[in-house]
Amino acid sequence: MMLQIPGVLPKAEVARLRAVIDAAEWVDGNVTSGHQAALAKANRQLPQTSPAAVEAGQAIVRALNASPLFMAAALPRTILPPLFNSYGLNDGFADHIDNAVRMNPATGQPIRTDLSITVFLTEPDAYDGGELLVEDTYGLHEVKLAAGDAILYPASSLHRVTPITRGARISSFFWIQSLIRDDGQRALLFDMDLAIQRLSGQLGGADPSVVGLTGAYHNLLRMWAEV
Repeated sequence: MMLQIPGVLPKAEVARLRAVIDAAEWVDGNVTSGHQAALAKANRQLPQTSPAAVEAGQAIVRALNASPLFMAAALPRTILPPLFNSYGLNDGFADHIDNAVRMNPATGQPIRTDLSITVFLTEPDAYDGGELLVEDTYGLHEVKLAAGDAILYPASSLHRVTPITRGARISSFFWIQSLIRDDGQRALLFDMDLAIQRLSGQLGGADPSVVGLTGAYHNLLRMWAEV
C-alpha cells in the first residue's frame, strides 16, 4: 500500500526546520549506504547524530505520532530516527530497494524495515527533476509533493529519485517497523479503520454495525500483530 499523507508539517514548521537544517554541515550521502546503493546514489546528507538532524527529526516524529492517518496506515512499532538528504544539480538515486534490516542507533538493536517514508521539505516549483518513482504491483508511481507532505510505501518497493536539473530538493527519509509485517494485512486493517471512522460518524459509535466492525478489527490486529 502506498499512501500520501498531506500536511504532516504546517508551512511554518517546514520553514523553522529548514532554517535549522540549512545552517548545518552536510556530508556525502553515501555515509549511510551499503555497497550496492553507493554505486547508484549521488546526494548529500546531514550526519545522523548532528544536533540539527536530531532536533528536526524529533519534530517530524512528533508530527507523525499526532497524525491519525499515519498511525492507522503504518501501525508503527518502531520509527527509526529521520535522516535528511539534499539533491542538488545532477544528483539522483538510481533504482534500488531499501535494506531489509537497519540498526536502531538509539538501542543498537536490528529493526526490520517494513515501510519507507519521505517527508518533502522543498516546494515542488523550486526544483526540476527529483521525482520519487516507486514501482509496485500496480505499476510505476511518480511522487513530487508539497513541502510538509509525506509519502508512505513498502520498503520492499523498487524506487529511485530522478536527477535534478534545476534547484535543489531537500527532504527527510526514514523507515518504520510496523506491528503488522505483511503489507496486505496492514492494508486491510487500514481500510477497516477508515470504514469504522466513516460509519461511526454516520451512525454513532454505539451502533451495532460499528461495534461489530470494531471488534473484527481488533481481533485481526490481535491475531496478526508482532509485539
